[in-house]
Amino acid sequence: MKKIIIIILILLGIYLVATSMFAVDESQYVLIFQFGRIVKVIDKPGLHWKLPEPIQTKLTLSKKLLLYDPAGAEFLTGDKKSIVVNYFLSWKIIDPVKFFKTLKSKITAEATLGDIVASEIGVALGNYPLTAFLSTKPEEIKIHKVLKDILEKTNKETIAKYGVKIVDVEIKRLYFPEENKPAVFARMYSERERIATKYRSEGQEQARKIKADAEYQKKLILSEAYKKAEKIKGEGDALSLKIYAKAYQKDPEFYEFLRTLQAYEKTLGKKTTVILSKDSKFMELFFKGGFGKDETR
Repeated sequence: MKKIIIIILILLGIYLVATSMFAVDESQYVLIFQFGRIVKVIDKPGLHWKLPEPIQTKLTLSKKLLLYDPAGAEFLTGDKKSIVVNYFLSWKIIDPVKFFKTLKSKITAEATLGDIVASEIGVALGNYPLTAFLSTKPEEIKIHKVLKDILEKTNKETIAKYGVKIVDVEIKRLYFPEENKPAVFARMYSERERIATKYRSEGQEQARKIKADAEYQKKLILSEAYKKAEKIKGEGDALSLKIYAKAYQKDPEFYEFLRTLQAYEKTLGKKTTVILSKDSKFMELFFKGGFGKDETR
């Protein structure tokens, strides 16, 4: 009998130690309950003690950063465009007592936080046109500001009410509902076609301006070249006349003889027929031995 009592006492001791002593990890909160009421919160790592069960029980909650990735939801933008938003949020427990009293578990917490964030996303998207989220112009994009506003507004509610802080909210994907895609793509094609037509028109106008300017520059260059050529030609003619004049002054008869030969060279060829009178000045050299003297017989 004694042995049985000793064994029972030993087993009871083991049970009491096993249910009274516990270790707390640095990534955990431990709530101590006494008859269903929270009497202690342990958030320091190490070995701790409590009264044995069922007098006191414990519940472990995570201090870690938790990730929640809900399914995409459809929203309306400020210009009444329907878009589907895939987002995710990271959150953590900062007040374990308030968390347990309001949300109880991670599953309930994620469902509640998802609803709060989705509601704020819907409000935020309704304040901006679609181009604030989908645009080829960087200056039009407002998504970072929108997410910052969403984070601030949701944390005002979740921290005070649930003891949960949302660390970050990010958009994974924005896209149109399947039934809207054909109409959206048609509008996008029409808009791009309009822009392409505008660019082509502007390009053709610019080409005409460049061509007209090139033609004008061409005329200016040719005009200037013609002017210089005429000037050089005039200077050459003047010099030529000056040389002829000097030659004439030195020996008029020789000059006249030379000019007549040049005239013959330019005028008369192998098949040239010229009908002139004998008294023609042009034929004088053929019928006289020299200018001014009649040597014909």
